[in-house]
Amino acid sequence: MSFPALVEPAAELTVDEVRRYSRHLIIPDVGMTGQKRLKNAKVLVIGAGGLGSPALLYLAAAGVGTLGIAEFDEVDESNLQRQVIHGQSDVGRPKAQSARDSVKEVNPLVEVVLHEGRLDNDNVMEVFRGYDLIVDGTDNFATRYMVNDAAYFLGIPYVWGSIYRFDGQASVFAPSLADDAPCYRCLYPEPPPPGMVPSCAEGGVLGVLCASIGSIQVNEAIKLLTGIGDPLVGRLMIYDALEMEYRKLKVRKDPGCALCGESPTVTSLIDYDAFCGAVSDEAADAAAGSTISVGTLETMLKEREEGTRDFVLVDVREPNEYEINRIPGSVLIPKGEFLNGKALEELPSDKQVVLHCKSGVRSAEALAVVKGAGFSDAVHVGGGVVAWVNQVDPSQPSY
Repeated sequence: MSFPALVEPAAELTVDEVRRYSRHLIIPDVGMTGQKRLKNAKVLVIGAGGLGSPALLYLAAAGVGTLGIAEFDEVDESNLQRQVIHGQSDVGRPKAQSARDSVKEVNPLVEVVLHEGRLDNDNVMEVFRGYDLIVDGTDNFATRYMVNDAAYFLGIPYVWGSIYRFDGQASVFAPSLADDAPCYRCLYPEPPPPGMVPSCAEGGVLGVLCASIGSIQVNEAIKLLTGIGDPLVGRLMIYDALEMEYRKLKVRKDPGCALCGESPTVTSLIDYDAFCGAVSDEAADAAAGSTISVGTLETMLKEREEGTRDFVLVDVREPNEYEINRIPGSVLIPKGEFLNGKALEELPSDKQVVLHCKSGVRSAEALAVVKGAGFSDAVHVGGGVVAWVNQVDPSQPSY
């Protein structure tokens, strides 16, 4: 289904703009009118990371007149494998500023607006207001639900994308464009259980997958802004990079949707962190009073070497993570073996169990299982191996 263009055309294109965008202008579906619409468009890209990098570069190259960049983080070396808008010299810089400089290098005719604070309930509506379209490159469920709700309340369509390892998804959520158009909550009424879906930082992502999904998001944005083609409204595009397979699924508007349904229960912004939860209630309860610091762990390891203390240190990450870095003296038992009960057979009954992962989320989930099995003195390490590398052993690589 086609939709009217989101943006009215600008008055004219300059001679320089005609030269720059000539390959667009000779496409009949775009032409002068379509390019003028792009020139007049205001698009907000949330995140200058894996998806935001290709999205920003191609929106700039396409001639979108105003690009907003909402990003609060700094460039880390681990970003460079996929976040192609940044370079080695940008490590340590604010991502928003690095992205702005790359956008201006690609197309100096684009106006760039930076939003460098973290998006939250206090500022999201003001940040979104005034944009024609939002491109969502966020990487966590709490922000995705907030983006969806704020965009719905303001009547702004948005293009959504998601990536994990070799798999990507994309869709367009635009209830303001059609009565039967679904929102993100129609597709995912509830977030997954805490700890069920690893983040890219935990599970990884193929770098080039970001380009595949990010470019699809830009393609959808251009279609919406100019009123051409059939946007992914009411459809979910699923991409499997290993099989090189694209599939499309129908996404129907849910009459019972908490946001856009017939009797909505979400009528204003909510507490999204509480709604999504970083860890399950069971994990939070288990970790309360049973979390130690890496400093405490360092002391415990020294005491174990001296023979004055005995415990087993268990790393619950995956084998490929264990190869990257590790806390000396740890043994590897992945979290999945705790969830299926197999790990409990390997734990000694006469020693304290100390668990850790990358950041402390997975180890808290494993801790709940261990305590439930009767290991009452078990603890886990807050901050995990990330804190260990940062505070105790910076000679090890981080990831």
